[in-house]
Formats: sequence, C-alpha cells, structure tokens
Amino acid sequence: MAEKSQFLHLKIVTPDGVFMEDDVPELVAPGTEGDFGVQIGHTPFISSIRPGILKIFRNNKPEIFSIMNGFVMVDIDKVRIFTEIIERPEDIDVNRAKRAKERAEKRIAERNEETNMRRAEAALRRAVTRISIAEEGLH
Repeated sequence: MAEKSQFLHLKIVTPDGVFMEDDVPELVAPGTEGDFGVQIGHTPFISSIRPGILKIFRNNKPEIFSIMNGFVMVDIDKVRIFTEIIERPEDIDVNRAKRAKERAEKRIAERNEETNMRRAEAALRRAVTRISIAEEGLH
C-alpha cells in the first residue's frame, strides 16, 4: 500500500508565469475574510486574496512573501494561488515602498474630489505590506 503524502502540491502563478511549484506541509494566506491556514486533507474551497503576508512552512519554519490581490483554489492535496504580484523580502525596495506609503497617506489625508479613495487605500495597504515583509525578512 502506498504511503499517504503529508505535503500539499503548491503552485503559485503570476501574469509572468509560474513563480513557484513545490510540495509543502503547510501555508497561511491572507484571505479577504481573514488569514487562513491549509494542510493536507483540507476541505476544498476558493477564496480571494488581499495584500498581505503569505507564509509557506518548511521544516517548521515559515518562508514569508509579500502577496497582492488574487485568488486561491484549495483542494484536498493541492493549492493553486493566482496573484498579480508576489515578492520575496530581499526583492523589495524598502525606500520605494516607504515613498509609496507617504504618497498614499498624503492622498488619503487630502480627501479631495479627484482622489480615488479606494485606490489610495489599496496603495497604502500594498506599501505597508511590502515594508513589513522586507523588515521582517531582514531579521
């Protein structure tokens, strides 16, 4: 009798192609209704993803990524993530993210008719996520 795998087959796809494809024991993703964890045997579901931290566990240690909007398809033994952007901490330009955060905060504070508040708030969430990931990854 074949031994049952303890790993999920994870595939992460961006508009540029396959970012990662690997077998992992566990992951935690930022869903729009809150963070959720997935292990082998999870009940299948589909969820949208908000900008946040994606944690992929290997050897009981999380590997962290900055992930932006997208969606995830969970099956009993596999997870497929489709996202606009995913970044490793070392690939994030912290100074650029801080400038983007300042611009977004300024647009939100001004609250004029020309400011698209949803876009400004989304830009702020993206910048804060990138800064958080980059700074956490530096430790």
